[in-house]
Amino acid sequence: MADHLTVLTTIDSRDDAEELARSAVAARLAACAQVEAPVTSVYRWQGEVRVDEEWRVTFKTTAARYPALEAHLKAEHSYSNPEIIATPITHGSAEYLAWVDEETA
Repeated sequence: MADHLTVLTTIDSRDDAEELARSAVAARLAACAQVEAPVTSVYRWQGEVRVDEEWRVTFKTTAARYPALEAHLKAEHSYSNPEIIATPITHGSAEYLAWVDEETA
């Protein structure tokens, strides 16, 4: 298992995206989070195809902090079933990854 992860979620407003990012970093659940400009999401929800504008938030964290970050996102997210996807970081700058370790300790 990788020691470091990027964790992705989407949410329906810029303000909510920034608050998720801020609260996770403040709680040391992620070293940083990036809020990306609106994306168009096309998905099936409750039997119908929907098209909505969402903001993507990408968190950088450690595998050890992932369970707490996931719990935080579920608790603070406005969606009843938020997208939370973790991707292992298999390669990266040793200095950057050490910083991620420091900021999430």
